[in-house]
Amino acid sequence: MTESGTCPSVIILRYQDGSEGCPSNPARFNNQDYVQLKDHHLRKGTLFEDTTFPPNSPSLGDMSKLNLKDKVEWLRPAEILKRQKIIGEPIFCDGASRFDYGQGNLGDCWFLSAISSLTFQEDLVKEIVHIEQSFINYAGIFHFKFWRFGKWVDVVIDDLLPTCNNKLVFVHPKNGNEFWVPLLEKAYAKVCGSYSYIWGGFPSDACKDFSGGVHMTKKLREAQTADHKIELWLALSRAFQCKSMVCCWTASIEDKLENNIAHTGLINKHAYSVTAVTEVVYGGSKVKLVRVMNPHGKTEWNGNWSDNSDLWTKVNQEDRKNHLNLNNGEFWMELKDFCHYFSRVSICCESPNFIDGDFTCQWTCMIHDGNWVAGTSSGGSPNHSTFATNPQYRIQVTNIDKEEQGDKNVFLSLMQKPLQDLTKKTFLFIGLAVYQVPAGTPQGRLKSSFFKSNTPLKQPPAYTAERELIEQHSLQPGEYVIVPFTEKANTADFVLSVYTKTDATNT
Repeated sequence: MTESGTCPSVIILRYQDGSEGCPSNPARFNNQDYVQLKDHHLRKGTLFEDTTFPPNSPSLGDMSKLNLKDKVEWLRPAEILKRQKIIGEPIFCDGASRFDYGQGNLGDCWFLSAISSLTFQEDLVKEIVHIEQSFINYAGIFHFKFWRFGKWVDVVIDDLLPTCNNKLVFVHPKNGNEFWVPLLEKAYAKVCGSYSYIWGGFPSDACKDFSGGVHMTKKLREAQTADHKIELWLALSRAFQCKSMVCCWTASIEDKLENNIAHTGLINKHAYSVTAVTEVVYGGSKVKLVRVMNPHGKTEWNGNWSDNSDLWTKVNQEDRKNHLNLNNGEFWMELKDFCHYFSRVSICCESPNFIDGDFTCQWTCMIHDGNWVAGTSSGGSPNHSTFATNPQYRIQVTNIDKEEQGDKNVFLSLMQKPLQDLTKKTFLFIGLAVYQVPAGTPQGRLKSSFFKSNTPLKQPPAYTAERELIEQHSLQPGEYVIVPFTEKANTADFVLSVYTKTDATNT
C-alpha cells in the first residue's frame, strides 16, 4: 500500500499575524464562545440549549421528501440510549474511524464520505472534532471547527439530536453509544443553515471545509484512455503520499431513481470515499486496485476483487492481507472498473504538492475577500464593455521550474459565498480571467482599453455554477492580473485564493 509522505505546509500569508480566522484563533460563529457558555451552564447546573439553532422545524429545513416534521423529537444522547435500552453511558469519540457510523435518512452521503476520508488525517481530526471532548463534566454543549470562505470558524451546538421513534433520523453510530459523527453533522448543518441544506452536494466542498486546502476533480468514465488511467493512478498515488482526502461518486442513470442499487452493487448518484490504493500480483502481472468505502456502511461492489471475489485466492499471502470480507461498506475494485463505474474522483489536500508530485516545493497563499455589486463592481464576462469594473488582483510571478515542461506554478480558487436564501443552493455562473501585464504598466486598476487590446491566457474562460472554480496555470515570470467575474452583472460575495510557488508575490 502507498506509504504516506510529508508535504511542506502552505504559508498562508493572511494568517501570519495570528488574526481572527486563523487555525489557532478561529472566528466565533454566531458570536458564541464555547468556553464561556460551558462554564456558565456548569456553574448553574443546567444544560445548554442553542437559541441560534433551536430544536425545531426551521433547523431541520424542508424535509418534505421524508415527511418527518410532525414526528421528530429532539433528544440528548443519554436519553436516546435509555429509550433504545442500550446499556452504558454515551461517549464522544473513542478514536475516530470510518467504521464508526452509518448514513441515515438525510441525503448527505457527500458529507459523510468526506468524514470517512477525514478520519485518515489525525491532525485534522484533532482540529475539526476536538476529540478531547467528552460527556464528563457535561453541560450539553460541544463545538467543532470548519474552514468557511477564507477563515476558520468555531461552531457551538447543543447535543439535542433529531429522532423518530427513538432512533436517530440522520447519521447514526454503529456501536450505539459513540456520538461524535451525529454531533459533527449537526454542527455542519448549523453552519450551512439547516439540515435540509446539506441534502445533496459534492464531497470536495466538505473536504475543503475540513481543511481549507486545494482540490481537483477528475473525470472518470467519460475520459477513459490508457494515458488517462496512467495519469489517474499517479494522481491517486501522490494523493495518498500527501495525506489527501479522496472521494468519488457515481453518475445519475437515466430512468433510475436516486440511490437505486445497480446489479454491480454500486448505488446510483451516490458519493463514496477512496481509502487506499495498492498493487497486487495476479497471473504474473501487477493489478492496480482502489479501495472504496460506502458511507451507508453496507452495500458493496460485487464484481472483480470485491469481498467475495475468488481472485483473492489466486494472489500471494502478502497481497491477500488486503482482503477482508467484513460486509462493512468497504471494498476493493480494479482501476479500470473504478474508472468505468464512477463518474468523478476528487482529491483535496492542504498543499497543492499532490498535483505534480513535487513534495519539496514550498507554496504560499494569499486569500482575498471581495464582492461583485451590480452597477458598480460587477462588469460581467470579458465580452462585456463594463468588464473592467470587476475586481482586479495583480500578482508578480518570479518562480517556475524551467526543467519541468508546463510546470503548474499558480493555483487559483474562486469561491462564491451563499446567497441570503439558505433554503436553496443557488449559485451564479462565475469565472476567472488571467491576463499578462506588460512591463512598465502603471500600478493600480487597469482600464477598459487594456482588456480590449489583450486576451485572457485561457480562451474561452471557464465558467461554473458550482460553489468553487479551480484553475491551474503555468505562468512565466512576469506580472499578471486576475479578474474574477460573473457571467452577467450580479451582486454576490466571493473569496479568491491565490496559491503560488515561493517567490511569487501579490502586488
